[in-house]
Amino acid sequence: MAEAVRRGLRAPATVLTLRATAAATLAYVVALRVSSEPAPLTAPLTALLVVQVTLYSTLTTGIRRVNSVVAGVLIAIGFSAVTGLSWWSLGLIILASLTVGRFVRVDEFVNEVAISAMLVLGVTRLASQAWDRVLETLVGAGVGLLFNLVFAPPVWVDTAGEAVEDLARRARHLLVRIGEELGGPTRVERAAERLHEARRLDQAIADVDAALRQAEDSLRLNPRISEGLLSRLVLRTGLDTLEICVVVIRVLARSLTDLAKRREPEEGLFPPDVTVELEDLLAHLGGALVSFAVLVSTQVSRNAAEAEARLAAELTAAWAVRDNVAQLLLRKVQEHPEAWQLHGSLLAEVDRILDELDLDHRSRRLMEELDRASATRLRRLPRFARGRKAAA
Repeated sequence: MAEAVRRGLRAPATVLTLRATAAATLAYVVALRVSSEPAPLTAPLTALLVVQVTLYSTLTTGIRRVNSVVAGVLIAIGFSAVTGLSWWSLGLIILASLTVGRFVRVDEFVNEVAISAMLVLGVTRLASQAWDRVLETLVGAGVGLLFNLVFAPPVWVDTAGEAVEDLARRARHLLVRIGEELGGPTRVERAAERLHEARRLDQAIADVDAALRQAEDSLRLNPRISEGLLSRLVLRTGLDTLEICVVVIRVLARSLTDLAKRREPEEGLFPPDVTVELEDLLAHLGGALVSFAVLVSTQVSRNAAEAEARLAAELTAAWAVRDNVAQLLLRKVQEHPEAWQLHGSLLAEVDRILDELDLDHRSRRLMEELDRASATRLRRLPRFARGRKAAA
C-alpha cells in the first residue's frame, strides 16, 4: 500500500511542476506589459505559490496570498510615513507584519506579510513600487487561477480509490495469515508479530487519508464534476469504515496474543475443528473488506453493482461461518471456562467488522452524511433556504 500511495503522490508532484512552470512564465509575460518594474518577479513568484494541484486549493491559496501581500504593502506605506529603514524600524515592521498576519487569516502566508513589507520599505520609489508589487501579485494570482480554469486540473479520485483498495488488501492479507497460523503450535512471538503488523496497518491510514484529502480538494469547484459532494462522501465514509475495521483487527490480534500467552508452546490456540472454521471466517472477512473497498472506490455503476454483489456474498458466508464458530466456542468454553472472555471478545470483534461492512449500515451512514452536508449548506445559505421554503 505504501508504494501505491507514493505513486499517487509522485503523479500530482509531476503535474504540479509542469503546471506551475507554465503559469509562472505566463504571469511574468503579462506582468512585463502592465507593470513599470523592469523585472516584475513578484508575478511569477505569486503564480508559483498560487497554482496548486486542484482548483479549490488554487482559489483559496490565491486569496490568502493576495491578502498577505496587500497587508504587507499597507504596513510598509504606513511605516514609511514616520520612519525610514533602520535596524529598529526593520524589527518593528517585522513584528507588526507577523502580528497583523495572524488577524487577516492568511494561514501559511504569515511570513509573506513581513517579506512584502520589508521589500517595499527598502525600495527607492516607495509609493509607485509598492503598488506595482500589489499589481504584480494580482497578476500572478489571476494567471494562476485562470490557468486552472482553462486547463482544468485532474481529478485524483482514482488515486485515492487505489489507496483505499490497497489498504483493504493489506488488511485481508493480515487476516489470512492470522487464520493460517491458528492451527500451528502456539508461539507468543508469532502472535506478537501479527499484532505489530496490525499496528503498522493502523498507522498507514494516515497516508490513505492524505490521498483522500487531495481527492476531495480536486472535486471541489471542479467544472468537470457534477456530483462532487456524493463522490467525496462515498470515499470519506468508506475510509472511515475501513479505519474502524482496521482498529478492530488490531484488537483481534491483541486478543489472540493474550490467548497465546495462556497456552503451552506445543498447543494450538484452538482445537482443530474450531481452527478450520476460524480460518474460513477470517478469509471471508478479508474478502468482504476488499469487496467493500472496491465498492466505495468504483465510479462505474456496473462495476459497483458487481462489487456490491460480491460483498453481499462474502458477508452472507461470513455470518454463516461465524454462527458455526460461536457454537463450537460455546462448547469449548463450557469444557474449559478459563479463557471464556477472550473467546467472547474474539466473536465481538468479528461481529463489529461484519456490522460495519453491512450494506444496510453503509446506506444509512451515507444518507446521514448527505443529510448533514445538505443541512450545513443550507445554514450557509439562509436566503436560499428561505426562498425554497417560500416556494414550497
